[in-house]
Amino acid sequence: MQKITFCLCLATLGCLSAQVQAAPRAWTDDNGRKVEAEFAGMQGDSVLLRLSADKTIPFPLARLSAEDQAFVKAQTASPATTSPALPADPKRLPIEQRTWPQNVEVPARSVEISVISESVAERKYVYQSEAFEFTSQAKLAGSVMKEVARTFEATRSLVEALPWGIVCRPPEGMPRFKAALFESRQDYIEAGGPENSGGVYSTGDKVFKIPFPSLGMEKRGQTYFKNDNYSNGTLVHEITHQLMDEYLGFLPTWVVEGTAEYTEMLPYKSGTFRADAHKSGMKEDATVWEKQEGFPPDLGKLEEHMSMTRDQWLAACSSPVKMREMYHRSQLLVYYFCHLDGDKKGTRFIRFMEAVHGEVTAMRAFFADPRVKRMDGGRFSYPRELTPPDMSDTAPLKHLPILLDERPYAKLAAEIIAGFKDIGIKVRVE
Repeated sequence: MQKITFCLCLATLGCLSAQVQAAPRAWTDDNGRKVEAEFAGMQGDSVLLRLSADKTIPFPLARLSAEDQAFVKAQTASPATTSPALPADPKRLPIEQRTWPQNVEVPARSVEISVISESVAERKYVYQSEAFEFTSQAKLAGSVMKEVARTFEATRSLVEALPWGIVCRPPEGMPRFKAALFESRQDYIEAGGPENSGGVYSTGDKVFKIPFPSLGMEKRGQTYFKNDNYSNGTLVHEITHQLMDEYLGFLPTWVVEGTAEYTEMLPYKSGTFRADAHKSGMKEDATVWEKQEGFPPDLGKLEEHMSMTRDQWLAACSSPVKMREMYHRSQLLVYYFCHLDGDKKGTRFIRFMEAVHGEVTAMRAFFADPRVKRMDGGRFSYPRELTPPDMSDTAPLKHLPILLDERPYAKLAAEIIAGFKDIGIKVRVE
């Protein structure tokens, strides 16, 4: 079956803009060199210096002048410089208690469907499962809507079961994740869906738009039915993006796409993911790439791929073929860090995701602060004494050192080749 293309609309990632910025000041290092920059908070023992809207660099606190060190200590000591901390999420297990799941089955309660409203004149039918709200252009029988919801809810169960430490929360102000179901591709395109796609999740309006055919729904007479033989793989990919929405702005694009490719790779049937079959899933995908697409597993230039900014990623995806190659490379990398790196338990990747979760938590606390005011177009205002989250183009690369763990890229490349060789996949890495 030909794979349907889905699109993650990343246009709004990193587009939050502040009405009020911290004032720039002159900073002096221990060699007397000076630079104009804004104070953007701390990262470990380093000060984050914002040089421009899209460039923030860490600099060791100990290497700044005594005056600058005193300024930083005053900023970080003041209770007004940070937003109040939010309580820890009780659903998140400590790292040492997390394990890789085997079979992940969607709970029956999650796919119980409620009919919220139905309007023939407006072509608007609203249904709800446990965590999703579906707005459909056609009336759907409860059994059909239940089958549609099963994939969405099962993917949520999977993402939360993986040891990445993600608790799937609907966007701020939404009690549930939202999906808009369109009766035809034309309706979908008129609603803003890209013409060459089978579905799109936009980080702007937080709604997953998808036409009926991409859900495996077909009309027989006057009634819609769910085709049980339809492959939900690419749908799982996009639902993963939707569930990880809060994390996307803090992840390198290769992790954004690689994690979604990872969930798509796992065998799925009737609400159950065989998460313990990840190795066979990876090997099967690698075989398909080589035999059907002419793409022998090739990570290309490792450092270039891992350290790409979003703009560089978009430039690299210059054609559908190039885009597929970028996705495949990202899947290989995420799989390696989850199952083949170091202790083969994904420890570095889990620690990396934990650091990213810290960024997400800080962002939640910042926007929960009553002194922060949201405005149209993703902008917001805040008092000068507050430190906003770093949503610059380089922010997603901040925690890469956790994955590298002081290994030069050449050493990591050799370890990737050896790791895949152990499971029977020949991978080329520069």
